[in-house]
This record gives sequence, C-alpha cells and structure tokens, in this order.
Amino acid sequence: MLTIYLKQYNKVVRNADIKLFDELGYDDILWIDLLTPTVKEQKAVENFMEINLQTRQQIEEIESSSKYSETENAIICNSNFFVPQDDGFSIQPVSFIVSEGVLISVRSAEFRTFNEAAKRLQMNYRAYVTGYHMLISIFEIRIDYDADLVEALARSIAALNKEISGSERIDRTILTRISHLQENTMSIRENIFDRQRILSGIQRSERFPNDIYPRLQLMIKDVNSLINHADFSSERLDYMQDTTLGLINVEQSNVTKIFTVASLFFLPPTMIASVYGMNFDGIHELHWEYGYQFALGLMVLVSGLTYLFFRWKKWL
Repeated sequence: MLTIYLKQYNKVVRNADIKLFDELGYDDILWIDLLTPTVKEQKAVENFMEINLQTRQQIEEIESSSKYSETENAIICNSNFFVPQDDGFSIQPVSFIVSEGVLISVRSAEFRTFNEAAKRLQMNYRAYVTGYHMLISIFEIRIDYDADLVEALARSIAALNKEISGSERIDRTILTRISHLQENTMSIRENIFDRQRILSGIQRSERFPNDIYPRLQLMIKDVNSLINHADFSSERLDYMQDTTLGLINVEQSNVTKIFTVASLFFLPPTMIASVYGMNFDGIHELHWEYGYQFALGLMVLVSGLTYLFFRWKKWL
C-alpha cells in the first residue's frame, strides 16, 4: 500500500495512484509510506525520487554502517521495530530514506508508531516542515513505546519475583518463565542499541535542520536511560535465576536429608535383627522363652535413643 502525505493543508492520499507522481514535485510531498509495496509501487517511487530503495537483506544487516549511512543525495536509516505477540515479540525491519527533504519509509507490517505519527501530523502539521522532522518524530514515538515495553517488562519481573518469594515450592515452570523474560529483555536491549546507533549517526550528520539537534540530545539521554533500565532488569533476572536454583537445591537437599536420616534411623534396629537372625547355637537368646520380645524391645529402645540423639543434634 502506498500512502502519500502532502505538505499543502496536510492532505493525506492513501492508496495513491502512482500516476499522482506525474503531478507532484518534491516540494509538495512530506512523507511517502510504503507498506508491503508492490513492485510497481516500488519502481514508481524509485523513479520519482531517483533513488534505489533498500532490499530486505540490506535492511536486516547488523553492521553500524548498514544502520545509518549517507550518500550524495540521501540519508538511509534501517531500524528494527517490535510487533507484540502473545508469547513475546516479533522483530520487523523498517527502512527510512530522506532525499530532497522527503521521507520514504518501507515496511512490511503495521506499527502503532506509524499510526501515532500520522495522527500527530494531522493534529499539528506546522511542526513537520520537512521529512527530517518527520523522521525524528517517528523515532521519538518509537522510543516512547520502547520505554513502555521496558516498564511492562519490569512489572512482569517484579510480579514473578513476588510470586517466587511467596511460593512454598519452586518447579520447572518458574525457571521457564525466567528464561522467557530473559529472552525478551535481551531482545529489547538489542533493539534499544539499534536505536542508539541510528541517533549517533544523525548526531554526527550536518544535513539535518538545526532545530532538530536539541531534540536529538533528549532522545539520546532517553535511550541511554532505557539501556540502563534494561541492564538492571537483566541483572535482576540473573539474581532471580540464581535464587530459584538455590531454592531448588535446598529442596533437593531436604529430600536427600530425609532419606539419609531415615536410613540411619533404621540402621541400628536392622543390625540387631541381623545379629539375632543368625542361626548359631551360641546365641543364648535363641532358645529363650522371651527372646523374641526381648529383640523387639531392644530394637524399639535403640530406635528411640537414635531419635533422641538426632533431636539433640538438631538434625530433625
């Protein structure tokens, strides 16, 4: 789908006919948004802007030079955006190109960020003079959403920590949930670093309007703060994992202790039974009238003494 945002009266042309480019110039357009574009739409934008759009392979490359680069006629930014799902997030790459003051975005999924950016554009179109301003606004919105993700993750970690603290038994499910949160934390942290590299590239550039750089400084501070918060969440999850493993080890040790004490508790009676189970005539109690009762009583006495000894040693 092709969406064109015009500068005059903040007009938005959705599902625009590519023939519209024959009637427009660079000064008429603020933003061209391509959502899963067809080959025909992609070629029309490339011919109109006299640029080559990024392929998906180029967008997904992780090198810093691939995240932000400048050519003679364009500025290219490639970033990853999160799409929330039931069991976590899916990562979708997005390409931004600013050429002749026009922003071109290429994406393959719907994002709240773009809907919010379009809404802000309609509410205050005077604040978006060029495609550079539109690009910065999109990243500002995206950083706000990243902050929401970090806060939601922190709440999930706090809730799980409270559950672990109040739980009498720790099972494998807890470890699985911790591992899942760790995976989400690493994904969010990597995504924020992606944003940091792009903002650093923009900060070093001399092509952006001067009024953008103060906003850029605030965005970089926010990103650094999010990285610190994500690092803290990661450390907290590591601590929770160590604590959980420690509690599991304690439970296993208690079970082992019970079996060990039980085996030691029955060891003296077993020894007595073994002695009197020997078929030797030299055993005086063998033909004694009360030999059986005597052996049972001796076993009970030794068991009682063993129990008292364990209680005295505080092993029970």
